[in-house]
Parts: sequence; C-alpha cells; structure tokens
Amino acid sequence: MTNVLRIALVDPNDDTRESLKGMLLSMDTVWLEADCSRYEFFPDIIEQTAPDVGVISLDNDSEKAIRLIQRLAADAPDTVLLAASESTDGHLILQTIRAGAREFLTLPMSHEDLGAALGRVSQQKFGSSEGGARGCEVIAIAGATGGVGTTSTAVNLGCIFAADNRNSVALLDLDLALGDADVFLDAIPDYTLADVVQNVSRLDIQLLKQSLTKHSSGLYLLPRPVELHDTQGITDESLRKVIGLLKATFTHLVIDLSKTYSAVDMAAIEAASKVLLVTQLDLPCLRNVVRLMMSFEEIDGLQDKVEIVVNRAGLESGQISLKKAKETLGREIYTLLPNDYRTMVEVRNNGVPLVNQAPKAAITQAMKDLASKLMGAEGTAAPTEPVKGSESKWKMFWPGSAKS
Repeated sequence: MTNVLRIALVDPNDDTRESLKGMLLSMDTVWLEADCSRYEFFPDIIEQTAPDVGVISLDNDSEKAIRLIQRLAADAPDTVLLAASESTDGHLILQTIRAGAREFLTLPMSHEDLGAALGRVSQQKFGSSEGGARGCEVIAIAGATGGVGTTSTAVNLGCIFAADNRNSVALLDLDLALGDADVFLDAIPDYTLADVVQNVSRLDIQLLKQSLTKHSSGLYLLPRPVELHDTQGITDESLRKVIGLLKATFTHLVIDLSKTYSAVDMAAIEAASKVLLVTQLDLPCLRNVVRLMMSFEEIDGLQDKVEIVVNRAGLESGQISLKKAKETLGREIYTLLPNDYRTMVEVRNNGVPLVNQAPKAAITQAMKDLASKLMGAEGTAAPTEPVKGSESKWKMFWPGSAKS
C-alpha cells in the first residue's frame, strides 16, 4: 500500500471547503475520507473514520473551531490537526496551536503550502525513507484494434509488478462489455466495478480491498460488470472517484482499456502516468495508431505519456518491417513483444500468468523487461522525436488532415 494520508475536512464555508477538497483530491498520496460543513458533526466523523489528519477551517466561528480542536486533541490523539484561516492574527494562531493544532495554514492556500504541510505529517508518520510518501503509478493499456493483446499485456505486467514485495498492485478491467481479465487469472470475483461504483462514496481503503479479488500472484483485480445493463451506471465521473481510491490504496494501478475510447476510457487515460498503445506490424493497426496519435495531439500533455508497444513481433506472415513502421509512425517504438502464440494460448486457457506458466520463455522475459523499463530500472524511455522526413508521409493521405 502507498503511504497515503487519510484526511477529514470541516469547513462551513462552501467556497473554501470546495477549494480545499479540490487540492486534496488532486494529490496522489492523499485520500479524502470525509468532508463536513458543521463543526458539531465533526467529532462523530473523526470517531467513525479515524483519519490521519483533520483539517479544520476557523473562519466561520473561530471560537467554536478552537474548542473543537481542543476536544479532538484530547479524544483523538492519533489524528493530526491542521487549522486553516484567512486571518494572520498572532493571538489567534497562538490560541490554535495551544488548543492542539499541529500547524496553522493561511487561506487562500497554495497547493505547495498544503503539500509541504502534509509532507511533514507524512514524514513523521511513515518515516523519511526515499523522500517519504510514495505515489501511485497508473499505467493504461490501450489497443490499436481488438485482438492485439492488450489484456494479456495488462494482466502479465500486473503480475510482474506484484512479484516485487515492495509493490501493491491493482488491475482494473475497463472493457465493460467483453473484458476477460478474470479469465486470464482463473478468477471468479465476488464483486465487480459496478458494485464499487455504486458504493464508492461509502468505501474506505479497507473496504475497497475487500471488494477486490486477490490473485495468488498478489495482484488485486477489479473486473468488468457481469451484466451488460450494469455498465450504464459507470460514468467518467464515477470512474474518476474509483481511480482516486485505487491510487490512494496501491503503488501501481494497471488499467485495461476497451477499444471504444469512450468518455470512461478517456477519463482513465487522463489519470494515467503512462499509456501503452499496443499494436501489431500490419496495415490496419498502424493506420489506427496514426489516427489515434492525431487525436491525442488535441489533448494537452497526452502525446508525451503515450508509448507504442509492438506485440507479436517476428510474426513473418503479412508483417510490415519495423523500419517501415517507424517511418510511418514518425516516432520510436517503446518495446517489442515477440510472437509466441502457443505459449499465450496456454496462459489464457490455463488462467496462469506467464511468470508461472513459462518463466523462461522469450515473451516472459520481454514482459519483465517492459516492467523494468516502466519502473525506471533501465533509465529513460527511447526517444520519441519524429523520424526525419517521415512525419507527413501518412498524414497527407488521411482524409481531412492535409494542411497547407
């Protein structure tokens, strides 16, 4: 599990409460357990959720807020209290600290100031090894078309990550209609993404883990819904909440996307720190890669986190050469996964990951190398600058894309 600070917030002022919530929700190493608009309800929230940090805004009624801090300091000593106010009055600050607040934060608060304060709390709680709190790496696996091996890539990467006992890893199956990550893991889940979405507002980290299916590799699976009609309740907004909770719980989150690039898929791509676009060396796949990359150009920062993974490399029949593929795409290939149809069929049919089914196979080693590269063990990724003179070779033939 990541070194996540669980936080409860009380602020009767709607504007400042929403501002603070927004900053807290944007932090990977923070999970907002609860927010409250009434001072008198906050002790019950603290008792029920036992958060690591309680953030208390003073400005609605400073006397009542200071009494609340004093009470919580006595009743919930394990919860670190942070006070926030627009006032910089020295007497108020002294009163607040004497009442039991660890720090006094000035509103309006910057993201940096809040992060620094929470960093100090995290350092005390979790220790300062390697810079304190550890964030979550979110890796989205996308496909240039169906059948290119996105699910096998997602499942096996997840199992390889989970083999390192320093990691806690979850796999989210976002192919809502036809996903089969559970088949690859020979799992029969008790709960699905639909169940978690329905109850996300009531879940905490412990309940979330109980809602996931744990594989023998250590990988936690959150599968797609069983019934097709259950997919209707899964929206981009509800998915963002689920991903936020998963990021607060695990060090690595692998997301197997659908091939529809719906609003739900794009919400996952937006949350990802790296997007692997899996393709093969054939004309339809490469054509789709170009089309997708052109669309990704319209979203700020997205192209920079997309890497192209060529699967089934070495399949001689009908494949385009790697050199020609690079020229067509105008960028480097992040990694190659060799063709090993027989092994992959056995893995899928037996429901056993590559590291267990075929630990010495070339495809297994390639997956391990990809995992190491994603975790930074091999340094920076291959350069993605356009190949000289090739950028427009395909675009000039794409309907509506030619530019004067």
